Amino acid sequence: MLNLFSWALIRLEVTRTLRNKKFMFFSVIYPSVLYVLISSTQNTTDKVPHTDLTLQSFFMVSMASFGALTAVLMGNSERIAKEREKGWVRQLRLTALPGHGYVLAKIAGAAMVTLPCIVVVFIVAASAKHVRFDLWQWLALTGLIWAGSLVFAALGVAIGYLASGDAVRPITMIVYFGLSILGGLWMPTSTFPQWIQNISEWLPTHAYAALGQAVEMGGAPHGRDVAILCVYFLLFAGGAAHLYRKDTLKA
Repeated sequence: MLNLFSWALIRLEVTRTLRNKKFMFFSVIYPSVLYVLISSTQNTTDKVPHTDLTLQSFFMVSMASFGALTAVLMGNSERIAKEREKGWVRQLRLTALPGHGYVLAKIAGAAMVTLPCIVVVFIVAASAKHVRFDLWQWLALTGLIWAGSLVFAALGVAIGYLASGDAVRPITMIVYFGLSILGGLWMPTSTFPQWIQNISEWLPTHAYAALGQAVEMGGAPHGRDVAILCVYFLLFAGGAAHLYRKDTLKA
């Protein structure tokens, strides 16, 4: 259960995120620009190997997922590391804020960025690249990609508490690009050597992208992908809460 301090911090994090217009602007525009650049190198008829999914549609989901990943992972990890250096987190320890309340507040704040990021990519894909789906598919894609981004918001909190201010950016970048490339957000994993495909299947980014791809092909997300994301969310959120409590004991 969340106490009053938890709800107050959630409102504060959401407000801070929405007021950071520069962060919001680049987080929303960045994936859309990437989508236009990458999709422009593909024609409208090429399909992902072994599927009926066009590359235009594939990259739409990939870049929407990548943009959401960028906003929640990069934003959370670096912001938390800076807050630790400035003493903000030390002040929070003086309150009755539980570890899980802190983690949920950070996840909620990050979630405010991902939704407009996803919607703008979809608008660009539909208007500039003539990507077409049924209404239920657009709604399902938006909801699934938004919900899936919470997994990486929790990872961002964990990294922000694990790394120091100087080390957080390089660590985040390694995790960020590693998960994005190996998980198939930049290119279909079917183009990878088999041994890399075997690794990719167990990464959260692979399951994340697969949610949207399943809907694009007219089906429902596979239970395995949903289960993988749930397990990773519990691991990342639990790890972040543990690191928060551990840091509290040092104070």
